[in-house]
Amino acid sequence: MFGLFKKKSKAEILQKKYEKLLKESHDLSKSNRMKGDQKYAEAMEVLKEIEALPTQN
Repeated sequence: MFGLFKKKSKAEILQKKYEKLLKESHDLSKSNRMKGDQKYAEAMEVLKEIEALPTQN
């Protein structure tokens, strides 16, 4: 309950966006392959951003 108002880190926000794009990509690949591939490419760009973030030790 105390974490209710905790701000999300940049990594958490990007991870959520990455997962959403992958899901959209998968759903679109069944009906429109080109749009599905575009969403997948967007997801890969977000993944690169996540990997570029400094790691927390």
